[in-house]
Amino acid sequence: MSGLRRMFVYLGHYWAPSLGAFLSLLIVNAGNLLSPRLLGQLIDDGIVPLQMAVVWQMAIWLMLIAIGRGVFNFLQGYLAESASQGVAFELRNAIFSKLQSLSFSYHDRSQTGKLMTRMTSDVELVRTFIGNGLIQLISAIVLLIGTLIILFSMNWALTLILLIMFPAIGFIFVLFVKNVMPMSKEVQQKLGALNTVLQENLAGMRIVKAFAREEYESGRFYARNLDLLDSNIKLIQLFSTFFPLIFMISNLGVVAVLAFGGWQVIGGALTLGQLVAFIGYLNYLLMPIFMLGMLGAMLSRAEASAQRLFDVLDAESEVKDKPGAIELPAVQGRVEFDNVSFRYIGAETDVVNGLNFHADPGQTIAILGQTGAGKSSIINLIPRFYDVTAGAVKIDGQDVREVTLDSLRKQIGIVLQETTLFSGTIRENIAYGKPEATLEEVISAAQAAQAHEFVLEQPEGYETVVGERGIGLSGGQKQRIAIARALLLNPRILIMDDSTSAVDAETEYKIQQALDKLMQGRTSFVIAQRISTVRNADKILVLEQGKLAAEGTHHELIQSSELYVEILETQFADHAEIVAAVEEE
Repeated sequence: MSGLRRMFVYLGHYWAPSLGAFLSLLIVNAGNLLSPRLLGQLIDDGIVPLQMAVVWQMAIWLMLIAIGRGVFNFLQGYLAESASQGVAFELRNAIFSKLQSLSFSYHDRSQTGKLMTRMTSDVELVRTFIGNGLIQLISAIVLLIGTLIILFSMNWALTLILLIMFPAIGFIFVLFVKNVMPMSKEVQQKLGALNTVLQENLAGMRIVKAFAREEYESGRFYARNLDLLDSNIKLIQLFSTFFPLIFMISNLGVVAVLAFGGWQVIGGALTLGQLVAFIGYLNYLLMPIFMLGMLGAMLSRAEASAQRLFDVLDAESEVKDKPGAIELPAVQGRVEFDNVSFRYIGAETDVVNGLNFHADPGQTIAILGQTGAGKSSIINLIPRFYDVTAGAVKIDGQDVREVTLDSLRKQIGIVLQETTLFSGTIRENIAYGKPEATLEEVISAAQAAQAHEFVLEQPEGYETVVGERGIGLSGGQKQRIAIARALLLNPRILIMDDSTSAVDAETEYKIQQALDKLMQGRTSFVIAQRISTVRNADKILVLEQGKLAAEGTHHELIQSSELYVEILETQFADHAEIVAAVEEE
């Protein structure tokens, strides 16, 4: 139970309500253990000799105990739930913060749906056990021990008859817990797989409908849902098999006690009140046993969920600040790749191999290559989304692994190929990297990105709320907002991953005009699919299978690199006339 043991660290943060719940539990159990003895005394001293004073006295005591149990039952439940909700709150925050700190490589290997299951279902299972199951477990143990002590003090012979059934019940219980834990893990894994299919379907709903694949997706969801159903049925079968056995053995013990106890009452060795009290305590003995069976299942499922949660919390980020990492001072913008090689985790070959080049401050570097040549990998190494396998990436002569991630990334503006906007206003999306920015700064960035005009056309201008993932805006509009978001940081280093691929020729022309001015004085890396970007670059890197095949300006490469000419002809086919004209020149 290593997972649940570690959960007590979080529960310790709420020691006051936890202690209150525990004390309330003790008071409730004290009342439970006192009630059967008072009932027996009521029969022997009040009802049998018809002493009404004793009857009233015992009735008042039983009523006060019932009221007290009700009050402290409420306190026990309320305080335990309060503590468990606090633990769930901290767990969600801890897991979310951990996910923010983990590197791209972790998210490359993880499925979103499964991570969401851990944030929701697994946290809730742990919370339920801490808030309800743990209290019941302690209560069952206290009640079981207290009842056994009282039963031995009342009639050791009858108690020994009861204990005969304990080994059989214990064996069944251990066997049940041993089987229920792997089944609980399997259920959670199947739930994670189901959520993954659901998340992928909702995220790609437009693709599903565009290709008329609704029936296929329904079948895929049905198959995962059927797997989850089968696992749940197996779990139910386990409960349905073991618990009737426990009930049967317990009932046989009760029958034996009633037979032997009735014989002792007839023989005068036991009073009727004592037998009634003993039978009352029997309920407090059998109830914890049944509770332990149910709690064993709850504990096993909570443990399986706790282990899955700590799988995330214990995950190590491949990219993190080194001990003693320094703050990167304001950079000039010189970027150097010194014999850099890089390989994704689990891959067998390098995607970048022995790469050497440098970019001087203010230069625009265009990166070209066939699909899979390593273009995106190169720009991902500059802000340390991944760490190099060998060599070093340096900014102003400083190895990026020697500086803090925060100080590095705050000086790099990035516009990725896949534009992501968040639910909120247009202004909030533009100011995402600089939330303290004034409206004037936001407008200035939007104007530079050729976004100001279409923003003003929106119903509420910059305060217009965009839908999830920017629904309601065109691809070109979203891309211009993303460019404005990067430019608001006024970075010395700018990374554009095919950032004008989703805009029409007119919009691209406007953006390019703005970028030509904004790139002045900034070191810019551009993965471009537009001939204009390539022609205006200070330096072009031509990649082939992760290696630098050629380097130079457009005019230099057009004369010296066959691969460069081939890329122009294949990737810029819609600009064939421009290419031909340049070649002729």
